[in-house]
Amino acid sequence: MNQPKKPTLPQQIGSVFSAFLGVQSDKNRQRDFAAGDPKTYIVIAIIATILLVLSLMTIVMFVLP
Repeated sequence: MNQPKKPTLPQQIGSVFSAFLGVQSDKNRQRDFAAGDPKTYIVIAIIATILLVLSLMTIVMFVLP
């Protein structure tokens, strides 16, 4: 039986950002669940969330003097 190929780091980052936006393709989602390491996706998602919150805070600080 042919094992699915493990996604590369850029593919994993792309999958997380696609999931953030809600546009993740079914093919990529199946690849991620079949061969991806959940810990990597969790770490990438936490980092992305922190960056999102920090960027929003920065924008608000610039808009509201």
